[in-house]
Amino acid sequence: MKEDAAPATESPHVRLARAAIEAWVKEGRRLRAKEVGDLGRELEDRAAAFVSLKKRGQLRGCIGTFQPCYENLAEEIVSNAISAATRDPRFPPVSPDEIPELDISVDVLSEPEPVDDISSLDPKRYGVIVKRGGRIGLLLPDLEGVDSAEQQIEIARAKAGIGAHEPIQLYRFTVTRHH
Repeated sequence: MKEDAAPATESPHVRLARAAIEAWVKEGRRLRAKEVGDLGRELEDRAAAFVSLKKRGQLRGCIGTFQPCYENLAEEIVSNAISAATRDPRFPPVSPDEIPELDISVDVLSEPEPVDDISSLDPKRYGVIVKRGGRIGLLLPDLEGVDSAEQQIEIARAKAGIGAHEPIQLYRFTVTRHH
């Protein structure tokens, strides 16, 4: 595979994320979605999205939004791809030589819906959002090692700095995962 070539099986969502990362990391410029060519109608709609990067099976960056911030999904993906590669506080910025090694996935989120009871959650099907005041924690669905709704909520609370016994508002959402 040529160094900069994306795998032929990548979805348009992932192709766009990879191109955005390459443009930013290698050239220091923000990609305009239309530079990538026809990406399909879905990317013209507004939606929230997360971009996750893995290298050799290990998380390398993950940033996203739970509500749309841009005029369309394509711009949401461009912004979150750049952030996942360069602004995830858990990792140093991605270097140009790492780009070919990245496995990229893009999760497009449904509109979050309030949940009254933990029995309405399923960690394989739903992601969760916990909220207390201005603190918000989110965990995507179907993550390796997360097998219960209780675990999901515990991790989301920790991400938001919300104590185990503090009252929270709870929301669930689904994702369409693109590889």
